[in-house]
Order: sequence, then structure tokens, then C-alpha cells
Amino acid sequence: MKIEQIYEITNEVAKEVTGEEALVQEDLSNIVQVGTTIQNIDGWQNKFVQALVDRIGRTIFVNRPYSGSAPSVMMDAWEYGSILMKIASDLPEATTNESWELTDGASYDPFVYKANPAEAKFYDGLVTFELDKTIIDRQLKSSFADATQLNAFISMIFNEVDKAMTIRNDALVMRTINSMIGDTFYNFNSSGVYTSSSGTKCVNLLYLYNQKYGTSLTAAAALSTPDFLRFASYIMSLYVDRLAKMSVLFNIGGKHRFTPPDMLHTVLLSEFKEAAGVYLYDAANQFNSDYIKLPKAETVTFWQGSGTGYSFADTGKVYVTTGSNHAIEATGVLGVMFDRDALGVCNQNSRVQTQYNPKAEFTNYFYKRDARYFTDSNENFVVFFAA
Repeated sequence: MKIEQIYEITNEVAKEVTGEEALVQEDLSNIVQVGTTIQNIDGWQNKFVQALVDRIGRTIFVNRPYSGSAPSVMMDAWEYGSILMKIASDLPEATTNESWELTDGASYDPFVYKANPAEAKFYDGLVTFELDKTIIDRQLKSSFADATQLNAFISMIFNEVDKAMTIRNDALVMRTINSMIGDTFYNFNSSGVYTSSSGTKCVNLLYLYNQKYGTSLTAAAALSTPDFLRFASYIMSLYVDRLAKMSVLFNIGGKHRFTPPDMLHTVLLSEFKEAAGVYLYDAANQFNSDYIKLPKAETVTFWQGSGTGYSFADTGKVYVTTGSNHAIEATGVLGVMFDRDALGVCNQNSRVQTQYNPKAEFTNYFYKRDARYFTDSNENFVVFFAA
């Protein structure tokens, strides 16, 4: 089993998603079952002991839990064995019904063998990282008035570790989705030019709108244009119905697939969804807002990161090397629809190990995280964008 250490990239993506750094191209080939990339953690090197002074007056601890908001793509786990195998079969072809083609004296062989074509995909990769913290025993006591404050301080430290873990876990889920977005764009147009066309899996809502109505609306103005938002809602609603029908059009592998509504994941950029709420549903001339509602969806505030200013140019951007080693840079991504089996996170294992050092009187805590992040290009996945 191939095990990748991804602690470095988790540190970098944590800075992207919290606005500390501008978006950069990310290599996801070691994360999403086809990848390679790593970087380093230094943010935890401060010795918080040296930053403390003897207490004077009131002490306030910044200790607020953070729950995260990544789309729900977690799957099951198993304790033994390494490889995840996914098996699929193809639709059979129809043949002549010989019951209605009988000829006197002819022989009809009922023992002809018809093979069942099937294929198996194997996922044998696992990614891992850890966060380490040290809690000293005796040296902290001079900084606090009583055991209650000392416990509050230690609780704050552990809460910071939990928040750091949540940020990284959310970011890795989004990198799995981004890898599939990237592969879908690459399949649509490997040259990297997406502005002047649209496809069945990569749906350029702005291009379709301008073609249909003979306008020259720009991506910058699209999210505040009610007519465009109505059109986008209309197209997305059509796709909910289309994906439920058996088709080869909505997955990269060209396989016969269908995705019923209860197995469909829809994820929308919050800027797009909230724009619809402001410019669409409350329009004075609206007859019935139920007819123009966007499909039920989870929301994300950005796909890769906020950049340093939360501009749409950053929040709608995916700039990655995918798990299939395809480099893409796409902007204006508004949403995705995908089958439950198109991607996911499985076999996740979070645990904490401890080691006490009696010589120096401190305890080290090792927060460890393993998981498998996978995508399957034979399952339905559709990207909606405006560029």
C-alpha cells in the first residue's frame, strides 16, 4: 500500500483557505489516489511557555470551537485489508428475438455463452499527517491563579489543535472535489480555453446565456443580473432530471450511468446561491419563486481558497494539478453536481497518542489522521461555470 505524507500541503492549503496567502497552483496527484505533493509545517514551533508572563488582573482565553463546513462526502471505513476495489459492468446489447423468426428445419442453439463484460478499479493509496503539541506540567503553574485557569488554558490549546485538524480535513475534502472538477475541465478542453464553448459535463452557463439571448454579458456582471440567474437556475434544474436518466454523456469514461435524486450531490458557491436569493427570489415582478429556485444544495464559500480579499476571481477559481496529473486553471466555477459514487473520503482514522517525558516533565500529544481520497471518472460529474 502506498502511503503519502501530506503534512506539508495541509499547511499550505490551511493558509489558502484562511486568507493568509494568495491562491497558488496545487498538485493534488498524491492526495486523490493519483498524486504527489508535500510541504512543511512551521506554525507550531512557538514555545508558548516563553510567551507567558506571571498573571496580572483578568485572563481571557480565546477558546472558540470550529465545526467546519466541507460537503458531506465521507464514506465507510474498514480495519483490515488495504485495497478498495470497485467493480462495474456494462449494459448488454439487444439481439434478435428468434421466437418470431422461426424457419422450418432451422436449429436454435440455447447454449451460446454471452460474456458479462466487467471492469474493476483498485484504489491502494492512503494519505496521512499529524499535528503535535506539548503540554508541560509544573512550569505553567506560576502563570495562573488557580487550577481552573490552568485547565482553561490547556483546553484552549487542545481546541486550537482541533481547529487546525478541522481546517485541514475540510480542505482535503475540497481538494478531492477540485481534482474531479479539474479532470472534467481537462476532458472538456485539454487546451485550457473554456470561455467560448460549453459541453454536457462542463456547462458554461454564461456562454449558453449569451448565445441564447444574443447578449455580451460578462462574468463579473452575471451574478447581479436576474435574467442570467433565472437562466442558470433553469439549466441546473434540467440537469437534476437529465442525470436521473441512463446516459453516457455525463461522465468522463462514457459509461452508462444514472443518478437518482437521492444519490445526487449538488454543491454551489455561496456567492452564486446568495446572489440568486437577493436578485431573483425577491424580485417584485416574480409570479412564483418556487419555479425559479436553485436545486437543493450544500454551499461552499470557495473551492480552493479565499485569496487575500475574497474576490470572485479567487472564490470561483480552481488551479490544480489533478489526481490524474492534468494541470488546469479554471475560473468562475458556480457549482457541481455529482453521483454519490463519483468521489469520496473513506477509511478515515483519527487518533491521539501520548508520551510523557519524566526527565523534563512534559507530555507530548500526537494527533494523527489517515484517510483515502478517491475519484471515479466513470461516474456522473457535471461542472457549472461562468467564463
